[in-house]
Amino acid sequence: MPPSTVLDAAATAAALPYPALADAIASLLHDDGVTVPPRLVQPLPGGGSLFVMPANDAAVAITKLITFVPDNPAHGRPAIQGDIVVFDVRTGTRRALLDGPTVTARRTAAVTLLAARHLARHREGPLLIVGAGVQGRAHLEALATGLGVRAVRIASRTAASADALVAHARALGLHAQRVDDANAALAACPLVVSCTSAQAVALHARPRADAFVAAVGAFTPRMVEWAPDVCQHLAATGTLVVDTRDADHEAGDLLQAGLDVAALPTLADVVRNTPAWQRARRPDGPVFFKSCGWAGWDLAAARCVLAGLAG
Repeated sequence: MPPSTVLDAAATAAALPYPALADAIASLLHDDGVTVPPRLVQPLPGGGSLFVMPANDAAVAITKLITFVPDNPAHGRPAIQGDIVVFDVRTGTRRALLDGPTVTARRTAAVTLLAARHLARHREGPLLIVGAGVQGRAHLEALATGLGVRAVRIASRTAASADALVAHARALGLHAQRVDDANAALAACPLVVSCTSAQAVALHARPRADAFVAAVGAFTPRMVEWAPDVCQHLAATGTLVVDTRDADHEAGDLLQAGLDVAALPTLADVVRNTPAWQRARRPDGPVFFKSCGWAGWDLAAARCVLAGLAG
């Protein structure tokens, strides 16, 4: 492999097939040599944020450097922009430069895929996706290719966005339809992904008792997708899981519901089947998986890309 490989968005996506990326994330969660310091979130004038997210294992070090500007899509610009730089730990040599938004979309959806592999009772769907942006498309593809979902319902603030994702789903061979009331659609869907802009509560109704819900839109304490009373109901009747301990101070949905996030099991607990997971799991009731993001997922993506380049 050349000393440094620069991958554009298309090449980055091709190097990160969802099932392989989910496997890489699971492998990372078993690796005690992974180090992920707290990410730096620098507020920017105008409401945007700059994220600096380093991570390393025994062989690879990465830094993710991205901006998040929530109102960019309304102006025809991506909400997330930036890059991920991958280094060799021993030599300090740059090994690769990856497209940051592509990695963010795909690793977030792959984390949901991994969680659903372990926690979802009804893998076939129907799947309800609330939010038809980049994350909605990534989750559609990830759960179709990695979980076997064949039916999907799409809800969005704009009918045009929902219709575009429905068309994409049908092109993938899925049975897909637009729904105009996401809350009403919850009753028919045992798989749910919420990936809205999380600037206000979008979901007020309760998921089914057998549902697996992945809430990915809110990744700061102020952001929210699910109503506090729904989160409290889920805590009382089901099982709550967070992606990492960073969610303790980032999981806006749960924090605004007044829940003790630090007491919840993480995805690593689930994958490792730890005592913390055994104590927390309930055989019945809905499962609510709160995903906030973590540089470890980007490290897993870098490991996946490097393995593919080397192979």
